[in-house]
Amino acid sequence: MTARPTALFAMRHENLPRLFSPRAMDRLRGLTEIEACLVVDDFGQPEAARALAATEVLITSWGAPPIDQSVLDGAPRLRAVLHAAGTVRGHVTEACWERGLLVSSAAQANAIPVAEYTLAAILLAGKNAFVLRESFTGSRGAADPDRDRRRETLGNHHRRVGVIGASRVGRRLLELMRPLDLDVFLSDPYVGPSEAAELGAVLLSLDDLLRSSDIVTVHAPDLPQTRGMLDRRRLALIPDGATLINTSRGALIEADALTDELVSGRLSAVLDVTDPEPLPADSPLYRLPNVFLTPHIAGSVGNELSRIGDAVVAEVERLVNGLPLRHQVSRSDLERVA
Repeated sequence: MTARPTALFAMRHENLPRLFSPRAMDRLRGLTEIEACLVVDDFGQPEAARALAATEVLITSWGAPPIDQSVLDGAPRLRAVLHAAGTVRGHVTEACWERGLLVSSAAQANAIPVAEYTLAAILLAGKNAFVLRESFTGSRGAADPDRDRRRETLGNHHRRVGVIGASRVGRRLLELMRPLDLDVFLSDPYVGPSEAAELGAVLLSLDDLLRSSDIVTVHAPDLPQTRGMLDRRRLALIPDGATLINTSRGALIEADALTDELVSGRLSAVLDVTDPEPLPADSPLYRLPNVFLTPHIAGSVGNELSRIGDAVVAEVERLVNGLPLRHQVSRSDLERVA
């Protein structure tokens, strides 16, 4: 690869200024030959075809078109795809792996706000803040005769938290919880007991984790083998009064079974993702006092997007300096990560 490789943006046009600050763009111009005004969302356009012929580094993000064999045929110098977002499944095709392209993802940067959101949800759930807010605002601050009884079950001192999946988000969350007085459990088929202990958790089977946790938070990848993993049987294992948090993908939880549990009032939930997404207008989850819904905001939004752009610029710098990519993705990784 040349000292200043030719680079090209491939994403939806509106994502470029959100991801790459003026400072980040200046760094990119210093590291690569790149046209900041050229953003490709269709490799079939003549201007895109001309640019691809010289491109060595493709910087992709949400809205990037698939990089199939026909695209690669028109990009003989392409050596790396650096993705300014999470999963690369949507655009890195089998042909890319066969070509031997270097592939990197900014999923680690995107994991930070998801873990932060989840930690906030855990601590508020430990205070039962979501449910109590509804009753408090509904009564307009009137005296609660059950106030003392309600408070007996509140608090986060040795609150039992079950983390499903030692993904990037799961690991960051475990790191954030380490200084707190929480009892943390982890379920992940790729993690052993000693590694779980190093992460600050006790390794349990999924069923045992569900039985043992006051708060369950889902951080597994969306793969064929994980869809519907929290089905009716498994949801029934979660103790009465527990809170289920999902910032991963709605499809990991059986939708009808979850709705039934929440309508019954047996469980509470903090859901940033649902199945389907968004929920239909007549879904009871919009009205339940024990359900806190947010519109898929746990991941990078607003000023957090620039962290993703900065991560990709750092990868470009490593590439130019002949260093290994910090966040390289391999074909085998896709068997167990999103």
